[in-house]
Amino acid sequence: MRIVELLAATLALAPSTAAFDPLEATIASTHHDLYTGLTTCREIVESFISRIESLNNRTNAIIALNPYALEDADDCDKKLAANNGTYGRLFGIPILLKDNFDTSFMPTTGANADMAHSQPTVDAPSVAAFKNAGAIILGKTNLHELALEGISVSSLGGQTINPYDLMRTPGGSSGGTGAAIAASFAVWGTGTDTVNSLRSPASANSLWSLRPTRGLISRAGVIPISYTQDTIGPIARCVQDVATALTVMAEGKYDADDNVTALVPAGIKGTDYGSSLSAGSLKGLRFGLLEGFFNRTASDETTPVNDAMRMQVEKIRRAGATVVPINDTIYDANKIISALDVQRYEYREELTKYLQKPLLSGIHPNSTEELYASDKFLVLPSGYEYVTTSLVSSTSNASYDTALAGIQNLTLALQKTFVASHLDALIYPEQKNLVVKLGSPSQSGRNGILAALTGSPVVTVPAGFSPATDTAPDGVPIGMEILGRQWTEQKLLQIAYQIEQLGRVRKTPSWARQRVNVRNYTSVPTIVPNVGNIPDEYPLGQL
Repeated sequence: MRIVELLAATLALAPSTAAFDPLEATIASTHHDLYTGLTTCREIVESFISRIESLNNRTNAIIALNPYALEDADDCDKKLAANNGTYGRLFGIPILLKDNFDTSFMPTTGANADMAHSQPTVDAPSVAAFKNAGAIILGKTNLHELALEGISVSSLGGQTINPYDLMRTPGGSSGGTGAAIAASFAVWGTGTDTVNSLRSPASANSLWSLRPTRGLISRAGVIPISYTQDTIGPIARCVQDVATALTVMAEGKYDADDNVTALVPAGIKGTDYGSSLSAGSLKGLRFGLLEGFFNRTASDETTPVNDAMRMQVEKIRRAGATVVPINDTIYDANKIISALDVQRYEYREELTKYLQKPLLSGIHPNSTEELYASDKFLVLPSGYEYVTTSLVSSTSNASYDTALAGIQNLTLALQKTFVASHLDALIYPEQKNLVVKLGSPSQSGRNGILAALTGSPVVTVPAGFSPATDTAPDGVPIGMEILGRQWTEQKLLQIAYQIEQLGRVRKTPSWARQRVNVRNYTSVPTIVPNVGNIPDEYPLGQL
């Protein structure tokens, strides 16, 4: 973007006249303060680091800070002072990476103790894109170990806590990013998604996220689980930031290290998702409500979800949209995941390929089998059935081909539903029940599998909150998914933007509204995750 010479000169010659406020900061608000001379990149970074240092003990969301973050901020300030006039979309914006994105300047661990010193020598393409756009990588967030579940507990990072209810999980596997962005530890952050892992923490932390169409963003340089189901995307506090982040991540280039990027249509490459958002209307749009993705049994865990969704549907209808029930029995998340989830076939091969790539240095296991022969990983009470299966199974199994054929049939059925009912999108709760409590055996009730298998894009939006309780003074967040046909990210973001304009649903966790004293740092402090808070139900052990 072009910055006028007067503002740049003012920034270069005068100290800031107002303290930067990181609370609920967006890309636009941060750029406003930066480009009008109200603050500097260093002050912005110091503000977020101060929040993390003061408040991370409430959530245990951050696994490590980037030791070069302050140097990167100073470099940004020098570029502003030089007044060259052109800056990237994310210039000076502090962001957080889920700790399964390869970074040449920090270890990439998957939050697994056996990979604590695993050091990539090349940045993931998405990380390189962030840096090229001017972003400042603030650090890494905790995740459910190796992104295999939705509890967000790990042998290296401990248990991440939901910032709205200190007795509940933050969703996952990208729960560290969800909790961190909800608590304003950065402007926005990244996640990955094999079944639910971008959308679950967005839902559980009153945030927006986008799972893109398979192939839109290169997955190279990200610790893998499933060639068929993996994708990556942004998690943020507003739709505009999700759209801007997506524009940077989806460069539109073919990546030989992730051949599904060849699927991107020519007309989609290089789309500017942020510039297309505009005030409009939902009038005339048709949404299908997936009835099979609800648990209509009344309980303290399910009723708040059903109530929040009912209010969202009413709001959408009042805005002029049509919402029609979809009762096809094929849309049963439990049956779909049981029959068609293929990570049990692909995980061992994909992870071993990652561990053996020449550009990975440092100390780390050399295969999936070696990792699980150690005692440096967590075991959930429910176990990891698909991990156990993957150690003795592979993509050469006949049942793998059967599952792939089933995925193709599901994808065709989804297309038929869109056409037969003249739909613009499908809507449903991300989770049938509230995000589960600490110590639970699994993150039950989630609905992400439909998009994961069909490669469909989904935007998650805040839908509401459960009633307040002693442990959740603001209530527990509830999210809604908006699923579209492949390559319709632009349309889905516009729908989400219009829903956002219907009234603010998101609210900051009460404790996170406090301001903290901003320190002037000479170096980036070391953040030590609280591994002592792992529930007793999650032991270290062997499968």
